[in-house]
Amino acid sequence: MDNENLKKLENRIDDLIDTCRQLRKENHSVRTEHGQLSEEHMRLIEKTQVARTRIEAMIGRLKALERGS
Repeated sequence: MDNENLKKLENRIDDLIDTCRQLRKENHSVRTEHGQLSEEHMRLIEKTQVARTRIEAMIGRLKALERGS
């Protein structure tokens, strides 16, 4: 292998190393964001359940009022 080909190979390897580093950073960011979104999703599910329970209770009270009239 001559010096020029070796230099080209070295440059390509350096590019691959840079790409791997960038992908690791992006992967870390995506994993962090996924964790945050999962937590937010769970909070929203809980809020929805609380709202559903409150609405069902209000409907029950309205039906009781209607029966009492």
